[in-house]
Amino acid sequence: MRLSAKTEYASLAMLELARRQHDEDPVRIREIADAHGVPARFLVQILLQLKSAGLVTSTRGAAGGYRLARDASAITLADIHEVFDGPPEVSTSLGQEAPLSRANQVLLSAWQEVARREHEALEHHDLATLASRAEADAEAMYYI
Repeated sequence: MRLSAKTEYASLAMLELARRQHDEDPVRIREIADAHGVPARFLVQILLQLKSAGLVTSTRGAAGGYRLARDASAITLADIHEVFDGPPEVSTSLGQEAPLSRANQVLLSAWQEVARREHEALEHHDLATLASRAEADAEAMYYI
């Protein structure tokens, strides 16, 4: 599976927002950028796209920042992936020149099944669970 840089950075930002979902103040772009090594200028564009997709909300002003638009358990990696890489689809040149042969149809069907399963796997991972795992891993590293 190939992920765009935007999808990777968006996932990191969303995971940070999930970890801090219950904080009183919204999370600033600079805090996310510094915590994860994401270029702040790139993160601005990413968060605007996530806001347009309804996954985050923003607060303006000196105390402004970003929050998840809904509970972390209701946002999956599939939601984030679709914002930047679109819905799962199979792009192939099979059958563009002539009608699909039976072999081409079988291969196309297999590729479509793989894309569907990949999407289902992304839907299985919600931000609340991932944030919990990240916290547990961080605590385990602290005690080593």
